[in-house]
Amino acid sequence: MSKLTDVDRAISDALSNGQSLYLGGFTHLIPFGAGHEIIRQGFEDLDLIRATPDLVYDQMIAAGCARKVTFSWAGNPGVGSLRAFRRAVEDGVPNEVSIEEYSHFGMVSRLAAGAQDIPFLPLRTFVGSDLPEHNDRIKMIENPYEGGVDRIPVVPALNPDVAVVRAQRADEYGNAQIWGIPGETIDAAFAADTVILSVEEIVDESVIRSDPNRSVIPGSIVDYVAREPYGSHPSYVQGYYDRDNQAYLEWDEVTETHESTVEWLEEWVYGVEDRAEYVEKLDASRIVDLDPKPNYATPIDMGEY
Repeated sequence: MSKLTDVDRAISDALSNGQSLYLGGFTHLIPFGAGHEIIRQGFEDLDLIRATPDLVYDQMIAAGCARKVTFSWAGNPGVGSLRAFRRAVEDGVPNEVSIEEYSHFGMVSRLAAGAQDIPFLPLRTFVGSDLPEHNDRIKMIENPYEGGVDRIPVVPALNPDVAVVRAQRADEYGNAQIWGIPGETIDAAFAADTVILSVEEIVDESVIRSDPNRSVIPGSIVDYVAREPYGSHPSYVQGYYDRDNQAYLEWDEVTETHESTVEWLEEWVYGVEDRAEYVEKLDASRIVDLDPKPNYATPIDMGEY
């Protein structure tokens, strides 16, 4: 059965105020378009979860969507702090936001446990760290085996209510293919209760079947699939468009005050109907400059069996 829909409809059907939300993507395939739609629809009181809450969560926090951020690193990559995030945590602007912090591996381990339906996972990287002193969800248990450390840190499984993940392409049933950095996207999709899949293009099922090794998200775990070209701008999508570094630099200036941040949201989020209108609003030359140079992988013969 086809799962095709629009991003706005998928979000309105899947998400509710107060839920936990994971937006996937690591450096690329970040669902900015979905994040903007969540802002437009006025969702509040969300537990925003992400290994790297960069600009998209800064924007959602500034819009008042968040009550909590669960994360493992927060910043404007290569530029500096997330000003809206800091204002919310330090000054309660536009509302108070609590935080729950892990290392990258701690966050990924939580998702892996959730994806495997096990209650926790041990990881050695918190041995000697002071992070467990600031996060009581990181616990120490006795090593049940001989050898190694006597006590080992563990982190609880993470099962977000909703995950929005992106891929380069999928068929109408939600079978999705990713190439480039997968990050934690795959585990986030398997761990979440409800999965919204946003892709650059919808392709025929035969295209997906022709290259099964790239099919990393099966349609059986996807609830909604939507085509959303440039849905990751200003981050990049491997093979489709490059990272818009100018946008990351501009964001640092835009967010110097809460008022200037809200002005940006009024123009670029509330002021457009959807992602297509957002892309139309971008300067055409800027879009052209983001076209990557072709670099095709060497074809292989899968064999017919």
